[in-house]
Amino acid sequence: MDIEKLEESQNKDIIEVLPQDDDCIIYKILNKTGETLMTSYKVFPGIEIVYNNVDMRKCSVILDKNNLEGNVFEINHCLEGRIECEVGGEFFYLTPGDMSINVKKNVNNETYFPTSHYYGVSIVVDANLAPRCLSCILDDVNVEPTSIMRKFCEESDTFIIRNNSHLDHIFHELYCIPHTIRKGYFKVKVLEILLFLGGISVDQLYSKGERYTKSQVLLAKKVCEFLSDNMEKRITIEYLSEKFHVSTTQLKNCFKGVYGVSIYAYIRVQKMQTAALLIKNTERTILDIASQYGYNNASKFAKAFKDVMGILPNQYRKEG
Repeated sequence: MDIEKLEESQNKDIIEVLPQDDDCIIYKILNKTGETLMTSYKVFPGIEIVYNNVDMRKCSVILDKNNLEGNVFEINHCLEGRIECEVGGEFFYLTPGDMSINVKKNVNNETYFPTSHYYGVSIVVDANLAPRCLSCILDDVNVEPTSIMRKFCEESDTFIIRNNSHLDHIFHELYCIPHTIRKGYFKVKVLEILLFLGGISVDQLYSKGERYTKSQVLLAKKVCEFLSDNMEKRITIEYLSEKFHVSTTQLKNCFKGVYGVSIYAYIRVQKMQTAALLIKNTERTILDIASQYGYNNASKFAKAFKDVMGILPNQYRKEG
């Protein structure tokens, strides 16, 4: 397979294009925080489905300015992980089952993934290139892509939908499509989603949800960075509160709002994941590695490791 390597972006992201066939292209994004695979399928003119498999903290994809002039909007569904969305200076986080509808305007489209993992699907629509009215494809599917964009994004560039059972069911079927019927099934599902969005009122889907200010988000990210740089130290909430000059309540609320877990739970996961790398890649004893992360009791370390990694340390080393 020929791989066309594109120039590095301003954020040092490297984008590789891996063509599969006429209807499918895979984009591989690499940077110092990890890797992302975006698998894109053409469904109709101006409409594509993209599967986003993300294992990185953040990336900055440089978009084509010409495409942005075409009234491009996307419908995103989160199956796993967590992704950050900014709306009018406030921040939201999509979690499993959540959706967003947003207009793509920024040329430098930086995206942040608090847990360094995200898996979901996007339907990307160029309203100028897509069929003006989808009834020309299927009788009684009277949906105009431009009207959906205006309906949900007229007041704000992004509209958040929290775990709507009907839409969640429709999207979940996109994750288990047999390869043999993929092309036809994509068309059916896109029409179904657009028909649903076109026929339901904004008020029925609107969900305010939790939102956070830029200062709250920056606080959480600074705390996260400090924890990552000091993973071998024993750090308390009280210590962090004094260091960052905020109350313990504010600290805990901001951190959990961005990362979805408590500070202590985050520390535990990070310790076990970094310990796992040492177990796999070094010959140090497991007790020695455990003590590095504050566990002087082998059984307590083994339990914590299994809770996070799903397997005991000795088994992890054998299977590695």
